[in-house]
Amino acid sequence: MTQKILVTGGAGYIGSFMVRELKDKGFDLVILDNLSQGHKESVKDFRLEQIDLVTEPDKLQKLLKEEKFEGVIHMASFIQMGESYKDPQKYYINNVIGFTNLLAAMKENGVNNIILSSSAGVYGNPVKVPVEEDDPKNPLNPYGETKYIMERMLEDYDTAYGIKFVAIRYFNAAGAELDGSIGEAHPEESHLIPSILKAAIDGCEFTLFGDDYETPDGTTVRDYIHVLDLTQTHSKALEMLINGGKSDFFNAGLGKGYSNRDVISEVEKVIGEKIKVKVLPRREGDAAALYASNEKIKKTLNWEPKYGLPEIIKSAYAWHKSHPQGYET
Repeated sequence: MTQKILVTGGAGYIGSFMVRELKDKGFDLVILDNLSQGHKESVKDFRLEQIDLVTEPDKLQKLLKEEKFEGVIHMASFIQMGESYKDPQKYYINNVIGFTNLLAAMKENGVNNIILSSSAGVYGNPVKVPVEEDDPKNPLNPYGETKYIMERMLEDYDTAYGIKFVAIRYFNAAGAELDGSIGEAHPEESHLIPSILKAAIDGCEFTLFGDDYETPDGTTVRDYIHVLDLTQTHSKALEMLINGGKSDFFNAGLGKGYSNRDVISEVEKVIGEKIKVKVLPRREGDAAALYASNEKIKKTLNWEPKYGLPEIIKSAYAWHKSHPQGYET
């Protein structure tokens, strides 16, 4: 019998790639999304249940009671670091309370496997780079704090109720389908690569926050991972849990750091023109350098990233150039 998986936030950026990855692996899928950030257009060929995890726990319970899910992939979080400073309540309500309702429904209805989209934000300013999974956790902003709370909840639910989990800590998911057919479209874009590309396509200045960090060129250093590589880590982790694997935490990134200036330079190579850059002061809560050790996930899940920074930028450029307004609604 085909195994049924619930993907929360499945109409969002990474979720829309996730459901395609799972479909290719032969899973039966149900998307749960309140469409506050997601796009119906991106998942028009999939089953979508429009349910809000925070305000509609009864609908959530009903769905999990009526259908037998083998596991859940949870991607229904708010993710904007800067916004989380301005409106932390929004983040604690959606990310923590929504997640609490999801875990309660799983516990009540015997769904015992979950993959959590977590974040490198749980580390804060790392004690060393590359960051390893057991390094100290010290989130610098409410967004990162909510992800760390969710991780700790999973450990407690595993101990008390036997719900197995894998938490995957993202290091800057980026890129699009290689043909540019689906990609990243947020109501307010704050991620580096799409922000640079949009500025270039629109002929505008790109705003760079801070060039006085203690890094080789003064700009922050980050790890990146193509969304196609990232979704593969989730499907492999899900298969591991379904086959009796133990709960665990994994970093997911390329395993190397690129400065903001490095990324700008790579974009210029891809698009064939110079980017106009305006430098503003640092943003609060930005770590100077944060990139992953990905040795654990490579070894445990037998996974290797297929795509590097050039492929990430080329695919993202194809998407943004062909969809300047994002998804049609």
